[in-house]
Amino acid sequence: MSESLSLRITEVFTSLQGEALTSGLPTTFIRLTGCPLRCVYCDSEYAFQGGVQRSITSLVSEARDAGVTRVCVTGGEPLAQPNCWPLLKSLCDSGFEVSLETSGAMDINGVDERVSVVLDLKTPGSGESSKNLVSNLDLIKSKDQIKVVVTSEDDFRWFELFCDEYPSVFNASVVWVSPSYGEIDLAQLASLILSSKHPYRMQLQLHKQIWGEESGR
Repeated sequence: MSESLSLRITEVFTSLQGEALTSGLPTTFIRLTGCPLRCVYCDSEYAFQGGVQRSITSLVSEARDAGVTRVCVTGGEPLAQPNCWPLLKSLCDSGFEVSLETSGAMDINGVDERVSVVLDLKTPGSGESSKNLVSNLDLIKSKDQIKVVVTSEDDFRWFELFCDEYPSVFNASVVWVSPSYGEIDLAQLASLILSSKHPYRMQLQLHKQIWGEESGR
């Protein structure tokens, strides 16, 4: 069936995972084209349009040829394309360790249970906090992860209140707090995490420390 299913793809590349629990490990990235959100700090605007139509079969084959066991499906917003669900299943069926990077504005119901979902909740500083689909939090599994990018102390305080209101955030294995690149002082963010009552974990983007804003890394 996957032979007849296709998706619009911006790029496929193998690099070091720059975020989350597998940070630093070789990973093949499949970046889908398109996103319904317009976060002010977006670092993948080049994936909003264009891309090439690719079959699921060819994507799984390319991932296999890359020779690494981990595949990250990302975007854009990958779940904006309906065939993302069968892509994830096909990758899992092929024996890959699969993660999905999603904004949290799309329903994750039906994502293959073998996939580790990295759900990126949006703060007011992103300009898209109204798009958070809080019903997703009830679907978070212990192998999943929550991520939030903060642009300021106000964003951080907002997220603390969000977690008070929706404690199911902590059903995830880790709740990552990341600085918006170049917008908030790292020492300030570290201090906020240290003083918080919530068990947040600070995260920097390894790939940006190595390659900067270069795409395909």
